[in-house]
Amino acid sequence: MKRSTLQTRGISIGEIAARTGLAASAIRYYDSEGLVHPLRSDSGQRRYARADIRRLSFIMIAQSMGFSIAQIRAALATLPENRTPTKADWARLSKGFRKDLDARIAQMQMLREKLDGCIGCGCLSLSACRLYNPKDRIKAKGTGPRYLLGNSAQELDSLN
Repeated sequence: MKRSTLQTRGISIGEIAARTGLAASAIRYYDSEGLVHPLRSDSGQRRYARADIRRLSFIMIAQSMGFSIAQIRAALATLPENRTPTKADWARLSKGFRKDLDARIAQMQMLREKLDGCIGCGCLSLSACRLYNPKDRIKAKGTGPRYLLGNSAQELDSLN
């Protein structure tokens, strides 16, 4: 869409808020963070391209998944600014997130499986600790819940 056409016919902030479910204040915040780039009408009103609906939806989903504004900004920077992103553009962007999402999924699955048992935290309060972490040997790998952070009970053998 040409700049002059977008300025007069683009989507208003109220319309895009209604389409995305975001508050207008959130959309203005994302604008201030450089995540969307609306044009301004002659009267100073923000005018959004229809493609911004998808951008804002992506931002909302990515934030709900725990991605930071900086990570979202970096991902969106890979999309073209001079045209509406295509399916291929969005697929390329999603590849960057896939590795992080896969790691998060694996960590959540491990948490689900191990949270009710030993998590390698060094508490030695469960009777099973003497089996999973005898004499708190996993502490040699660092502090915190070592098994949930990626260490395994099999690594205890390497600590002998």
